[in-house]
Amino acid sequence: MLTPRNVVHLTTVHHPYDPRIYHKECLSLHRAGFDVTLIAPDTNASSTNKSIKHVSIKKHKSRLVRMFFGTFNAYRKAKKLNADVYHLHDPELIPVGWLLKKKNNIVIYDIHEDYVTSMMQKEYVNKNLRKMFSLMYKIIEKLFIKNFDLCLAEKYYKDLYPKGYCILNYPIINQRLLKINHNKLQSSKKLLYTGNVTIERGALIHAMLPLIDDSISVHFIGKCSKNLAEEMMNTVGEKSDSITIEGINRFVEKDKIDSTYVNEDWLAGLAIFPPTEHYMKKELTKFFEYMNVGLPIICSDFPVWKNFVETYKCGIAVNPHNHDEIGQAIEYLSNHPDEARQMGENGKEAIKKKLNWNEEEKKLINWYNQLLSRV
Repeated sequence: MLTPRNVVHLTTVHHPYDPRIYHKECLSLHRAGFDVTLIAPDTNASSTNKSIKHVSIKKHKSRLVRMFFGTFNAYRKAKKLNADVYHLHDPELIPVGWLLKKKNNIVIYDIHEDYVTSMMQKEYVNKNLRKMFSLMYKIIEKLFIKNFDLCLAEKYYKDLYPKGYCILNYPIINQRLLKINHNKLQSSKKLLYTGNVTIERGALIHAMLPLIDDSISVHFIGKCSKNLAEEMMNTVGEKSDSITIEGINRFVEKDKIDSTYVNEDWLAGLAIFPPTEHYMKKELTKFFEYMNVGLPIICSDFPVWKNFVETYKCGIAVNPHNHDEIGQAIEYLSNHPDEARQMGENGKEAIKKKLNWNEEEKKLINWYNQLLSRV
């Protein structure tokens, strides 16, 4: 009997039960017979699946401390495991991957974000510093990743990394959520946003929706800083009781988010982001999650997003700066329950037939086997 190939996933940034890293990639590889270890920050969270070995590293609050001591700790622990494949999930781990690379192993750099564009849009950082960090990242990346294999989470990353291989961040089909029957006959105006809550992800736009229509309520579930939560409440003023934020200063696990989909009769899932270069080309993971549960999507009318919801007939795209247009979209879904329900059903069908992790899982396993055949 052949010994299972030893795979180590590394992150110093992400939660150990991050959906892409743990629930998709690690568990898929384990089911395919690989011996999988995850090196990730220590948290109080625990998993019922003990098949994935979790090697903890200290979670540092300071970003600079994490980048130096966290990465060194991750390297030290990864090297001891002498893995056949090292799969990295953070830019700061690029030098670690370079040190771990040998002739007889594989190092994969999993690109979750367009990091250069992301750095340049962080307006709270001095513009000159942003340019310096962006340039440093490009130089480090060019020097160190020559011998890496690149895993791309988004289609458009192929333009930036032509030699990369796309393992798209499509959702795991959740049969329990597919069975949810949203009852739009009551003209619900409860709107839902899931995932990390930030200004770039439309937090302040979503927060002001009750000002457009005083019958609207918005529920946010995902990590949100305390300062931003206060700013959101100030944005809506006297209507602050129409906003619920679940996840202030804490990570919200996938199971909790899934339960939220079931708990209420939501009118739509929100993704009304302000225009930024970083998000305009992405197909958001939350699109697929809303579709899996049968929620119509209300999103910004960026060309890629507008084309997406029109192709799958699963939502409405709006100008994020036009309050009248946003209000009309909400009103339309509320006043046309049959059409809203059909959008939700169209989304479910797209998830079942095409936009799901099952196909990406097959690609991941085949790709790993191809890579390992080289060493």
